[in-house]
Amino acid sequence: MASSQPRGEATNYYNMQQGSNTYGQPPYGQPQYEQAQYDQPGAPQGPAPNYANGYGNEKPMFDQAFKLERPKYNDLWAGILFLLVVAGFVAVSGIAIKGYASNKSFQGGSIYDSGSTVGLNTNTLILFVFCLCVATVFSYVYVLLARQFPKQFIWITGILNIVFGLVTAIYMLSRHYYSGGIVYLIFVAFLVFAFISWIPRIPFSALMLKTAVDVSKNYGHVYLVSALGGLCATALAAWYSVTFVAVYAKWSPGQNPACSEGGCSTAKVTGLIVFITFAMYWISEWLKNTIHTTISGVYGSWYFHPHNLPKGATRGSLRRALTYSFGSISLGSLLVAIINFLRQLCSVARQNEAAQGNIMGVILFWILGCLIGILDWAVQFLNRYAFSYIALYGKPYVAAAKDTWNMIKQRGIDALINECLIGPVLSMGATFVGYATSLLAYLYLVFTKPAYNSDGGYTPVVVAFAFLIGLQICNIFTTPISSGIDTIFVATAWEPGALMQNHPDLYDAMVHVYPQVQQAIHA
Repeated sequence: MASSQPRGEATNYYNMQQGSNTYGQPPYGQPQYEQAQYDQPGAPQGPAPNYANGYGNEKPMFDQAFKLERPKYNDLWAGILFLLVVAGFVAVSGIAIKGYASNKSFQGGSIYDSGSTVGLNTNTLILFVFCLCVATVFSYVYVLLARQFPKQFIWITGILNIVFGLVTAIYMLSRHYYSGGIVYLIFVAFLVFAFISWIPRIPFSALMLKTAVDVSKNYGHVYLVSALGGLCATALAAWYSVTFVAVYAKWSPGQNPACSEGGCSTAKVTGLIVFITFAMYWISEWLKNTIHTTISGVYGSWYFHPHNLPKGATRGSLRRALTYSFGSISLGSLLVAIINFLRQLCSVARQNEAAQGNIMGVILFWILGCLIGILDWAVQFLNRYAFSYIALYGKPYVAAAKDTWNMIKQRGIDALINECLIGPVLSMGATFVGYATSLLAYLYLVFTKPAYNSDGGYTPVVVAFAFLIGLQICNIFTTPISSGIDTIFVATAWEPGALMQNHPDLYDAMVHVYPQVQQAIHA
């Protein structure tokens, strides 16, 4: 669209459109849609939701409202591979923790009494417990802020990220940790530029956030799913943290009683850390996307059946996510896990270069990390809307991704998606929590001075994994917020008539803050 078109609270434009509709649409609140037009070229094929409520006074079940013509387990191979990786993680974790427990006296029982100088020990485990607590509390408060103050929430997120990043950079520079300080300053400069460019889009984003929050308060069990998902994420992070430390304690070579029978080597430690980190990424992504798919079913039910919400919408959507769509969710999560794992390796390498004072190495890995981040954004962008589609229609992952992308482009919903800031805002919030846990880890290592880190060699690894813990926990806590908005966009692309017929107030409000919505959803 041309940049000269009005943006933001364009009241005058809106009032003018009331009298003369430039795009030839029927007056607001008076849609002339007799039936959904699902036979458009390139439109995804599938059963149309009965948003006109053809069930009388009886509430339909979720499986009736979003019926699968030929139910089957899609992408089964990905689901089986996921279960094998989970089994491998459980096996490695069990062996490592058993070895750690058998040498508990050597590893220590508190922060300062460990005799180990060859690898991570109880000191690190206690640090990760602190990180879990901070990440859980910060994430819960963050979701609470979104629920209570939708519009201010966007401003708070941007300002907190900028301030916290700046404080962290100043602190690192004051301790002569110049490489890390410079990297944080670059991040802050980027955040300031991004946030200033986002200001005109805040009204539309705040409206969509408020809509999602209002629905979550009155339909389904959105916040219950969020709370349970957050607790599962915390438990997973705790399990991973214990396993992470136990692998070092069990197989690190040197003066390690656990190596009395041999079998210890740096290569084994590295390989196992790589495996459990990749597994943790995949499991946490699967958990996040399962929550997203479940919540998408609730919001889809609200979109098409606002006055007669299907019975058991949350349970029905969760059941479909854990059965017919289990493989599809595993496949989409695998792609993101691979990309995030590569980005994590890049982050560790950048931290190592920073610890050695190699500015060029830091800049090189920072650029590489940005490129991987762009790829991650593209895949996550597609996944969000594909999983919302899968929640309602149960398609295989590749078919759902292709159909959703084609429909979004055809309907012009990409303009609305670009206008909405909630995805980037929530990413900034998760990054903020990651900053908090990584700063906590850095300060912890500075003040406790563990023997295994006497030369600072483990600082990049510990700080990077502390950041990972905070980032993933917050991402899972905030998933239900973004899921609602993603589903509204997908449903609008699929059937814009339902928006005007079932939610005329929302449509009017969208036109008020972003007049181009009329062109976007009827392009």
